[in-house]
Amino acid sequence: MFKHILVPTDGSELSSDTVQRAVDFAKEINAKITFFFAKPDYPVAFYGEGALIDPTTPEKFAAMAEQQAQEILSAAQNHAQAGGVASAALSVVSDVPYEAIINAVKTTGCDLIFMASHGRRGFSGLLLGSETQRVLTHSKVPVLVYR
Repeated sequence: MFKHILVPTDGSELSSDTVQRAVDFAKEINAKITFFFAKPDYPVAFYGEGALIDPTTPEKFAAMAEQQAQEILSAAQNHAQAGGVASAALSVVSDVPYEAIINAVKTTGCDLIFMASHGRRGFSGLLLGSETQRVLTHSKVPVLVYR
């Protein structure tokens, strides 16, 4: 059935729980996992005639984002190793996480996306949108949503 699972993670509590559930699932079906993290791009905002300047340089921001990605992905890989599941990790810079997730599927050859849903419903879900909903709408491979 499924042999290679992409597990997007953002380091949140729900996402960490999803990592553990994905490891358990992968072990049951004898699949490998690629954990994925979308790093934010350097924020630049312009207001009126001047620019709102972030005191962090783009290089320092990139280094901090990379450190965060490595910490989150390492923790996920530790769960996989403890569960006896083969894993890899991938992070890319993207301000559009759902597109990065879909591109990661193409890059890695994964045949399933296993991801969390933050469960926003009603008006707040409509206004805020959902990366999971966008992945569900645009993905060409199956998506297993854990809540």
